[in-house]
Amino acid sequence: MESFTPYSAIFGGMLIGLGASLMLLFNGRIMGTSGILSGLMPPKKGDWLWRVLFVVGMMVGATTFLTVFPESWSPRSDFPLALLIPAGFLVGFGTRLGNGCTSGHGVCGIARFSIRSISATVTFMLSGAITVFIVRHLIGISL
Repeated sequence: MESFTPYSAIFGGMLIGLGASLMLLFNGRIMGTSGILSGLMPPKKGDWLWRVLFVVGMMVGATTFLTVFPESWSPRSDFPLALLIPAGFLVGFGTRLGNGCTSGHGVCGIARFSIRSISATVTFMLSGAITVFIVRHLIGISL
């Protein structure tokens, strides 16, 4: 936590909220990334262009940020690949099981006071805390 900066976190949260609001206002859709991605596989006629533009926009935004601020991120090289790959599959399984991800449930669903989204977000957070405990304290992998 030595590199935590509350101003960048607040600014980032405001941008995410603004993006979610604009998406709902102009497109009438919830900004849930897993739902947007799953709608591309397979693509449905008349419903794919905005999804592709959303995904391309995320990639362009991330690339632009890393180009302007290259020191802001460095990939972690000491994490075991044998844990990283199954973790990615578990995240995908969890988003399918929970019918959405943290961006859909945590940002958009809680803002709409959805009980299902509040329950899903509590489950995400609890699962994350348990995972951190297992990985750091039982397996022994630390930062």
